[in-house]
Amino acid sequence: MKQLFDLFRYAKPYRWQFFLAILFVVVETGFELFIPMVMADIIDVGLSTGDVGYIAEQGVVMAVMALISLVCGLLYARFAAIAANGFGGELRHAEFERIQQFSFLNIDHFETSSLITRMTNDVTVIQDAIATGLRPIVRGPAMLVLGLFFSFSINSELAMTFVVATPILGLILFFIVRKVAPMYKKLQEAIDDLNIIVEENLQAIRVVKAFVREDYEGMKFDTVNERQKDVAVNTFKYAVLNMPAFQFVMYGTIVMILFFGGNLIFAGKMQVGELTGFLSYVLQILNSMMMISNVFLMVTRSLASAYRIDEVFAEKLDLFDGTYAGEVKDGSIDFDHVSFKYAKSAKENVLSDVDMHIASGETIGVIGATGSAKSSLVQLIPRLYDATEGTVQVGGRDVKDYHLETLRDAVAIVLQKNVLFSGTVKENLLWGNEKATDAEIKEACHTAAVDEFIDTFPDGYDTYLDEGGVNVSGGQKQRLCIARALLKHPKIIIFDDSTSAVDTATEARIRDGLAKLENLTKIIIAQRITSIMHADRIYIIDDGKVVESGTHEELLAHSAIYQDLYESQMKGGEEDA
Repeated sequence: MKQLFDLFRYAKPYRWQFFLAILFVVVETGFELFIPMVMADIIDVGLSTGDVGYIAEQGVVMAVMALISLVCGLLYARFAAIAANGFGGELRHAEFERIQQFSFLNIDHFETSSLITRMTNDVTVIQDAIATGLRPIVRGPAMLVLGLFFSFSINSELAMTFVVATPILGLILFFIVRKVAPMYKKLQEAIDDLNIIVEENLQAIRVVKAFVREDYEGMKFDTVNERQKDVAVNTFKYAVLNMPAFQFVMYGTIVMILFFGGNLIFAGKMQVGELTGFLSYVLQILNSMMMISNVFLMVTRSLASAYRIDEVFAEKLDLFDGTYAGEVKDGSIDFDHVSFKYAKSAKENVLSDVDMHIASGETIGVIGATGSAKSSLVQLIPRLYDATEGTVQVGGRDVKDYHLETLRDAVAIVLQKNVLFSGTVKENLLWGNEKATDAEIKEACHTAAVDEFIDTFPDGYDTYLDEGGVNVSGGQKQRLCIARALLKHPKIIIFDDSTSAVDTATEARIRDGLAKLENLTKIIIAQRITSIMHADRIYIIDDGKVVESGTHEELLAHSAIYQDLYESQMKGGEEDA
């Protein structure tokens, strides 16, 4: 329950709408509860005396009360909708902002599909509970208290029937809530599993079709979908017992009241109008109990969703801004006996005792076998992760001292997996620098060899790219990402195997363009020796350790590992040349 109440701080901007919605429910309920009293008077006074004027007068009073009640109900619906949807919007915004603060390590603690569910379905569950539950949560107790008051005021002896019915209803509700509470959590987790399959299938749709695995993926989806359906059916078959059980008790109570009330009328202790009014209050009281029970079920489901959302807010951030407010002085990089592992509980380090010193403006090559932790090494520079041991310095200062925005503005990284967003080519390039001029864009595109193909696009820089840039080739995507990184005007630029999809001639042109950029430290991670052989220094990474370093010529003369790589990749090159 604490998690649910904690989330209500995001309802603060809509507190007046909540207040007005509650106020109109109370007013509506008050007028509805007075109507049976007026109806009793019409029967016992107007009909018994034949006073048509009194009947008409009281009829008008009832009509006015009903109209006011209707207007209040409509106003409640308006303000409740504004409050609930506004709260949902604020909660989603806050959750999205929190996720934006996550480091890669924080994000690794959640499945992507689960984060999506927590921001959409879980918020919607709470939002709907407020929109549909605010009325009964206010109306139910008000009708229960006032209904009991008026019932006892009419006939306290007959009102004792509730003393028998109320504990029965309470027990029914207790057992239902106890049964379904843990099942709602399983239901949300089943939705997570369903989203995983959908997300994975859509992202890899080309692979699925290339391997003709549509039937296999369809069976996977059917399995998870069937499981989600079974969990939902199993959950709601217990939750829906609430309504018939309460109706059974309600109609049983009405039968008892009619039986005992009829005897009281025959005994002269009660009038027909009083019994009619009493029955109206009975229905309102029992309906209020059903409302309260439904609220309990909604709250029970909301608690499961609130707990999952609270996990996002409760996730402890592992990266914090430093206190240094200045700029990054230059592109020098120093790894001082750095070790790193992704999880503190991991037994072995991914990187072990790395010691590297890179001067500003140098071009550095990093090569090694797949899985040797090359990407892990460079991700420590812009603090996508923090070193477990040792220090990483940029511009002569520990990266932990910088504001994250300052540090990352000075470091551009072209990741191994290139990402473009839906929008125009120009809009994607402006991610690097939203204030970049057309001249700067063209210069960056010239360096990244984008100008070789941009004119072939139907609208040039205004060509629309579909989600993920699926309507451009892999090589074009890589070059656009390089141009985007260059527009940042960084002091350090990292290429994580980001020219693998371009031909060697284009790669050479990009390399020549980069060489003209002064005071820019360039780190090139590559599988091809041709991509790094012109670097000022090359580091060989093996099993998370720097095993050798030197120029291309030095490594070719003295490094057995480098010689093997060179021979395997360049064999026959001289003869073919």
